[in-house]
Amino acid sequence: MNFALYRDLLAVRPIRNLLLVGMVARIPHSAAGVLLTLHIVLSLGQGYAAAGAAAAVMTIGIAVGAPWRGRRVDTVGLRRALIPSVVSETVIWSIVPHVGYELLLPLVFVGGLLTLPIFSVVRQSLGILAGGEQRRTAFALDAISTELVFMIGPAAGAVIATAGYSALGLTVVGVATSLSGLFLMWINPPTRSADPGAEPDAAFEAGQQEGAESALVAAAPHVQEAAAELAPLAAAEQRRQDRLDLRHRLVHNFAWFTAGVAAVFAVAAGAGMVLSGTDVGIVAALQTGGHEAEIGIVFLFWCAASVLGGLVYGAMHRPVSPVLLLLGMSALTLPMAFAQDTWTLALLSLLPGLLCAPVLSAASEKVAALVEEGRRGEAMGWYGSALTGGVALGAPLAGLFIDGVGPGAGFLSVGLAGVVLCLVGLVLQRRRRRRLAAA
Repeated sequence: MNFALYRDLLAVRPIRNLLLVGMVARIPHSAAGVLLTLHIVLSLGQGYAAAGAAAAVMTIGIAVGAPWRGRRVDTVGLRRALIPSVVSETVIWSIVPHVGYELLLPLVFVGGLLTLPIFSVVRQSLGILAGGEQRRTAFALDAISTELVFMIGPAAGAVIATAGYSALGLTVVGVATSLSGLFLMWINPPTRSADPGAEPDAAFEAGQQEGAESALVAAAPHVQEAAAELAPLAAAEQRRQDRLDLRHRLVHNFAWFTAGVAAVFAVAAGAGMVLSGTDVGIVAALQTGGHEAEIGIVFLFWCAASVLGGLVYGAMHRPVSPVLLLLGMSALTLPMAFAQDTWTLALLSLLPGLLCAPVLSAASEKVAALVEEGRRGEAMGWYGSALTGGVALGAPLAGLFIDGVGPGAGFLSVGLAGVVLCLVGLVLQRRRRRRLAAA
């Protein structure tokens, strides 16, 4: 292991600035999850299943919007792509705390759809600023900074909500996120190492040339009559060619989506599911026991362990399979179901926490390695969609078991689901390698 990699990487000013801005920009939304959950449970009088459903609706909005936002960054640049987020964050999160549960759901969906894409932008820019072995260290630092954020945000959100100021807290989340977006637009981190001019599609050029030649031929007097007779056939052939061109463009647009990329997206979804379910489980376990003011203690232990794990992983010379890392994190989440008090829960959170940052770091590194630069913004958007899709599944899944069985059942539900997902993925990987070896 070489911990000097961190010193060398942080000596690069653009990387240092990007990580700092990314960490500050993530703090508001890291508090939003706990604030929204406790606002629905305490202020609106709903259960944890309803709170999990609201979190799911919001993350579905994020999942739907992330690829589009990532593609906008690729095509129009960072500053123009962030304008909808900067406007919507303040407006939507100022309204959410003052409506009933039925109106809250569509609002948080739109809020998720237009949320500031800070996670994908930071990862995309790090993929440009850091290359080679530095990339693993850079993504590990990003994961570590995220964990530092989750030491601060959820604890602050819990304190604000339990003090009866959840409405004010949610409004502050929106305003602070908009200000973070403006600051990100100001520093404008690179999302492309170069900005080459758009290359015309080869099939489109061929079609244009063919059309020009056809026009010249049709203009010749001695073939006009034949051209008129062949016009229906030519029209049919043109429609067939248009369909082929459309198919070619679709294949070209998603050529980056390989089996390897799909596997990484599955890992991201599994990680989001386990993390969001654990998040809801921690809040429910402590709130049910009347210790909601101690939520910050458990998050401190959980996130500190993740920081330590991320530091170790970023200093390693070889990558570890994201599937294996997720399998370990899911299995180690199961014992949290048997915690008896705040300190037991905090200590049991250390083991899965150690693998949290490495999972996210390894998955981000894999996407950056598998997808070419010109499509990386869109790929990171889909990666974010997979992650938030898992979050959308994990929160209501844990909430359903918490309401029906008890607080500990939330940890069991998402932990077992993560283990099953990883085992299926490992089996499929093994079969694919056998088929490739046989071929």
